[in-house]
Amino acid sequence: MNHKELAFASALTQAALIRNKEITPLDLVEIYLDRITNIDGKLGSYFYVAGEMAIAEAREKTEFLGTRSTTEIAEMAKLQPFFGVPIAIKDLNPVLGMPCSYGVGALRQNMATHDDGIVLRLKQAGFIPLGKTAIPELGSFPYSEPPGFPPSRNPWNLDYSSGGSSGGSAAAVAAGLASLAQGSDAGGSIRGPAFCCGVVGIKPSRGRVSWYPVGDSLGGISTNGPIARNVADAAALLDVMAGYVTGDPYWLPKSPNSFLDATQEQAQLPRLKIAYTTTVEPIGSATPELAEAVIATSHQLEAMGHSLELDCPDFTGLIEPFTKIWQAGVAAVPMPPQILSPMNQWIASQAGTAGDYLQALAQMQIIARQIVSFFDRYDALVLPVYLHPQIPTNAWADLSFDATLEKITNWIAPCPPFNAAGLPSIALPTGLKNGLPLGVQIVGKPAAEATIITLAAQLEAKLGTERISFPDLYR
Repeated sequence: MNHKELAFASALTQAALIRNKEITPLDLVEIYLDRITNIDGKLGSYFYVAGEMAIAEAREKTEFLGTRSTTEIAEMAKLQPFFGVPIAIKDLNPVLGMPCSYGVGALRQNMATHDDGIVLRLKQAGFIPLGKTAIPELGSFPYSEPPGFPPSRNPWNLDYSSGGSSGGSAAAVAAGLASLAQGSDAGGSIRGPAFCCGVVGIKPSRGRVSWYPVGDSLGGISTNGPIARNVADAAALLDVMAGYVTGDPYWLPKSPNSFLDATQEQAQLPRLKIAYTTTVEPIGSATPELAEAVIATSHQLEAMGHSLELDCPDFTGLIEPFTKIWQAGVAAVPMPPQILSPMNQWIASQAGTAGDYLQALAQMQIIARQIVSFFDRYDALVLPVYLHPQIPTNAWADLSFDATLEKITNWIAPCPPFNAAGLPSIALPTGLKNGLPLGVQIVGKPAAEATIITLAAQLEAKLGTERISFPDLYR
């Protein structure tokens, strides 16, 4: 493989090449750092690049492999399946020795003194962190354009946003600046950027991935999850991320089989009863191109032998309590308000009292019960990720706070209900329209990541890799 082919190779392929001593961790890190140097100035997917740290770790891992036989390496890979593979980390998650700004310009030199729990899991699996990826301030918005940082742009068209809040992670993966990235999702923050940038993003079930060592501050709506260029890589990264840590407020039993194994069980998947919709009430319908992506996917699923029905849960009444919880999350951030953007200061000012938060949480949980009960009748739901296509960078910069909130609500409407309900969901690219990615969202029953991962792998295989050819900005 040449350098470009290695950069766009799957993480699973990269790990196998390293185990077989066909490439070294140092080779891969140097390829990605070279691409980041030449590309990311115009893309803005990374806030911070840990070049020296990554090189030092890659050199150490390369030297270690040089002293081990292939048999020893194969045994080691059972515990460290991604030994020597580079990865990108979202700037909401501390990495020891790297800045963690949380997207706040005043904190861009704030050095992390510990590894976040999810980062520890990634390191234990053998990954080498390349750096911290771009986010909106506090991760609050579905576009990554915080004051004091360059905007994170869409690799398919640099005039457009990469989405948010895991915008930098999705852009880096799509542009071949990492094969995998960690993201997090409290209202679409993995699935939205995955849709915007034409990659795969999984929001796991509530309790699947630990928030160790921190607690839950958003009523269980947020979770870490994987971003990748294909379903198998995303599933394998979820295997690394998943797991209970003593004291977690939510937890699930360990999946009996790996999520990567689920991608290989397409022939064993039974005939599923699947709902689909292009409308999210009380907001409205998706734009024609995004609606057509859902309809075409539904036809494909039907042709694959599944049963499809036009149906959707009732989301009425969810917007107000969900918004209140989001506002309370911003208000609870232990930072002086004056260092935040005017928009985030306004959001915090709308949060109300602790009583308002608890009332909103109770109301959200009531509606969440209704959403979960919908899946008593169905195995999965296919719907848009967002209700309209990608937005240009700074598209809403001149709007009032109220108008911006309305724009956000109307765009991301298909995502928050499944954060409220704690259901697993995957964003899957399905093609291109006017040079920008199309995609769908597949939601599953509680704790049923394996089912929707197998279903997504089925679709990916049927659609073929030609559905989307990743952009190469290297010039």
